[in-house]
Amino acid sequence: MRNSIGHLTRVAGAVAVVALALGCSGIAVAQEVTLRAVSSFQEGTQFSRNFERFVERVNAEGRGQIRINYIGGTRAMPPFEVGNAVRNRVVDMANVTGAFYTNLMPEADGFKLATRTMAEQRQNGAWEFVNRLHNDRLNSWYLARQFQNVPFHLYFRSRPERIERFDFTGLKIRVTPVYRALVEALGGQAITTAPGEVFTAMERGVVDGYGWPILGVFDLGWEQVTRFRLDPGFYNVDVNVLVNLESWRRLNDQQRRILETAALWLEGLDSENVQIIAAERQRQAGANIQPIALPEAAARQFLERANEVGWQSVIRQSPENGARLRQLIAN
Repeated sequence: MRNSIGHLTRVAGAVAVVALALGCSGIAVAQEVTLRAVSSFQEGTQFSRNFERFVERVNAEGRGQIRINYIGGTRAMPPFEVGNAVRNRVVDMANVTGAFYTNLMPEADGFKLATRTMAEQRQNGAWEFVNRLHNDRLNSWYLARQFQNVPFHLYFRSRPERIERFDFTGLKIRVTPVYRALVEALGGQAITTAPGEVFTAMERGVVDGYGWPILGVFDLGWEQVTRFRLDPGFYNVDVNVLVNLESWRRLNDQQRRILETAALWLEGLDSENVQIIAAERQRQAGANIQPIALPEAAARQFLERANEVGWQSVIRQSPENGARLRQLIAN
């Protein structure tokens, strides 16, 4: 009888050990963290696609550790609400341009003026400075910046009469904060809309033109209402990947490394843009979007004016941080 009891005790003990091991395994699986992510651009379009590649990479390499649940772009959330959504942890992660959250962080208007690469910024203290701004103003971690080598342009329904003198008097131009100060400095009327409203505004003559990068015109069919593009391009695109600060702090070291490694890979995709931009210019020409090329001296003057107007706007809104940002990100 005692032998039977002893046998049962040993069996029960073995079962308990196995159960504990399985329980520990279950806990390890349960530690996989899921982050809800949104893009401020329509999914599948130019400025969401690389972020979507980033999501796929993280989900493949982070299996069992971290997963991103991508809930979509502008159909999931209006673009100008994305910054506030990541700040308040409505989402854990966002693919969003600084132009869409300047109401929360005025210094974000300066990102377009960066001339130092992200590699340089990560070495000279710029990244740490910008990350602290995001921590304080947006309750977020500044994970990555994309498209820094992609310029903006101004596009028009018809050829403006005084464009060579960059006199925009009488012109109504669709803007985001990226172009507002410049358009107003040149005498134009700035009208703010979300990207999804540009086609209708152009078609109905509500605006005479719009600001947009060299890439992405075809994503929403704007080539149908666009006939001219002002050259040269100016400023540079910033599309940032932000993580809610509380969500970031809840991650363990390995989970953070997975995101950081993928972030550097994402920034490296900017090297693809040289060929993409060349192909885009050809495609625009094929769609009868004609370049208005300023003469060399006028082009230089236009770029100098755009740069100075841009920095004046940033420093006016945030004198101390704006001046420091200029030192760190501009040559």
